[in-house]
Amino acid sequence: MAKPAKNLVTRTEGWPWSCSRVWTTIVFLCLLADKSCCSLQDVRSVKKTGNSLNFLVVGDWGRKGLYNQSEVATQMGRIGEELDIDFVISTGDNFYENGLTGTDDPSFEESFSRIYTAKSLQTPWYSVLGNHDYRGDALAQLGPSLRSKDQRWQCQRSFILKYTLCPHGLQSGEGTADLFFVDTTPFVDHYWKPSKNAYDWRGVLPREKYLHQQLQDLSVALEASTATWKIVIGHHTIRSVGSHGDTEELFPQLLPIIEAYGVDLYVNGHDHCLEHISSSNSPLQFLTSGAGSKAWRGMKEGAKMEGLQFFHNGQGFMSLQIQATFLHAVFYDIQGNTVHELNLMKESLSAS
Repeated sequence: MAKPAKNLVTRTEGWPWSCSRVWTTIVFLCLLADKSCCSLQDVRSVKKTGNSLNFLVVGDWGRKGLYNQSEVATQMGRIGEELDIDFVISTGDNFYENGLTGTDDPSFEESFSRIYTAKSLQTPWYSVLGNHDYRGDALAQLGPSLRSKDQRWQCQRSFILKYTLCPHGLQSGEGTADLFFVDTTPFVDHYWKPSKNAYDWRGVLPREKYLHQQLQDLSVALEASTATWKIVIGHHTIRSVGSHGDTEELFPQLLPIIEAYGVDLYVNGHDHCLEHISSSNSPLQFLTSGAGSKAWRGMKEGAKMEGLQFFHNGQGFMSLQIQATFLHAVFYDIQGNTVHELNLMKESLSAS
């Protein structure tokens, strides 16, 4: 197995961009409950000219413009234009309170198409499902019908985006970034207990088989990855001091896998805040971007504060800029002001 490149620096100073070409390969994990194993399918490869791989991350947003969703969207459009973003990532809870009723639910346009109208945001939106999305017709978000209404919409349970970063106009890559999207809602025991909320578990049952297959697929994909940068995205927190706090079910199941294979970032929503927590056991950084609309829930009483670098109890979003040897994350508040930055550097790009 290739050794992950070592993180040299975590800091907030500026740094140069020099990447001129980005090759993109998008791979989806086919997590079908009626198949004994899952396979990786190449969806498309794109050659892109640009200085770096730039994207925004927002979560927990779909409220028909209310709770400052529209204000956050405005600032996303401004920052998206400044960075010339390649895509947007949604960390789930895309439509409140109970997902979509079906593919004809007007909430899709009222909370998505008519809200994120800035020119810079007319780019692919790669989304995962959150627990509120599972309260409605989850399959509606996963199928092709919504893409026929708005071609930006790209939602799957679990999938991978692969990028080769080619600086200085070189045809061969000098750095790579793999983004692994994970379906975290089925891991949480609380959602499986009798309650007033009904969850759409089609495609997930039997639960134990689904979870085992997802973890196995992620392990295989991470082990096979030789990427310079490895980022895992899910809806639920692993570490958080927000109102939901840590997701206990992910500690024994997901966390050991992402730490074992040198993942750099775990990016999530669920808690309606912005935060950055550093792992005490590895170079892993936990980044929460779940402040796309309703927020101001404060910290969880008795939350474990170990590793906390930043917490913002309000609306906002974040950006990521990735170059061959540099990764730059920025958190923005509702006015689009920078409230926190994270820079990571890699000392080596070669696998050994």
